[in-house]
Amino acid sequence: MNFSRQALLGIGMIIGGSVMLYAMVQQIGDNSQPAPTSAMVESSSTEQTTQPPLTTDIETEKRILAQKQKERAARVAEQERRAQQFLIEQEAAEAEALAKARAESQQYITNTTAADDSDSTAAEKKDDTASATASLEGTESSESTDSNTAQAAAEKLKTAQQQEAKRQAALKEQQAAKELAQRQQQAEQAKQQAEAKRQAEAERQAAEQAAAKKQAAEKAAEAAKKEPPKSPTDYEVKRGDGLIKLARQYNVPVEALAQANNMSPSTSLQLGQTLTIPSRKQVQRLEREAAAAEKAREAQRKKEEALAKKSAEAKRDAQQKLRDARQQVKETDAKGSFGVQVALANDQAKADELAKKFQAAGYQVKTSPTSRGVRVIVGPERGKVAALALKDKINSDPKVNTTSAWVLYWR
Repeated sequence: MNFSRQALLGIGMIIGGSVMLYAMVQQIGDNSQPAPTSAMVESSSTEQTTQPPLTTDIETEKRILAQKQKERAARVAEQERRAQQFLIEQEAAEAEALAKARAESQQYITNTTAADDSDSTAAEKKDDTASATASLEGTESSESTDSNTAQAAAEKLKTAQQQEAKRQAALKEQQAAKELAQRQQQAEQAKQQAEAKRQAEAERQAAEQAAAKKQAAEKAAEAAKKEPPKSPTDYEVKRGDGLIKLARQYNVPVEALAQANNMSPSTSLQLGQTLTIPSRKQVQRLEREAAAAEKAREAQRKKEEALAKKSAEAKRDAQQKLRDARQQVKETDAKGSFGVQVALANDQAKADELAKKFQAAGYQVKTSPTSRGVRVIVGPERGKVAALALKDKINSDPKVNTTSAWVLYWR
């Protein structure tokens, strides 16, 4: 049957491999055993017969001996390596054959179970299965018996491998411990560097704060030097002194120094003259008063500018009205002349003075004596409309500064 042939083939392979493994182990043992005494004596005698002269270099002999020992060790190592490789291949072949035999046995059992259910056929198949199982067990027993030597060698090799693995694990542990110590040392160094950096930063900040405080104190001292005196001080003018020089000397504004002494900032000082140097509070008060006065002057200036602008506009309007009125009179050809009386003087001298004022402003002026005084009349204008426009112009003219002008019939 197929199963029997395959099982026998696997058993033969296992037995052959065991025999080869045993022979190799025996060969390794024979190589490792020392040579017989007779061989040693014969070799010694041979070496004595072929011994070089006594003048041979001892160091050369040592090198040759060391080279031979190295070669012998290399051969032994090569044999051990081949034995190990063979053991590995043998174990793989045994495992494969055993697995294959078991798979075929299981397949055979399955096939026989699915076949005909008759009692005779089942019994026959049962006998075959029992026979195959017994044959397999016998094969395994023979295999275990024949492979004791191989197992011993394998156990020896396994022990060596375990020792080597332990040694490698110990080396790895040592390396890990060394790396851990290095990391801890690096962390400690980094911590020390960070601490040193923090201390350096703290020292730098402290130095900057101290420098800032010192600079602030110096600025405060410098400002104190530049401030005016705390109380008023009398000073006697010496040769070469002036308000500007004294103001710089006592850190007082020139305007405040002049105002404290009731003089103009451009006033020249006299030798021996006594001046009052104002105190800090006086300077502040004088500065406030000067600022208020300047503000009042600015307001007055703006007011005057607004008034002048308004007067100029009124004057332009009055001039335009006068031109329009004169044009209207010219077109209507009105008869009669009218004048604008601007004042009634007590005497001729006063009237002449007023007439010069209006003439300087650009008006045509005449005087006319009456029983009540001397009239000062601007004009004449043709038509009453033009005269009324002239009156409005005169009343709005800031150069003559009058508001009592009125129209009268000239002739």
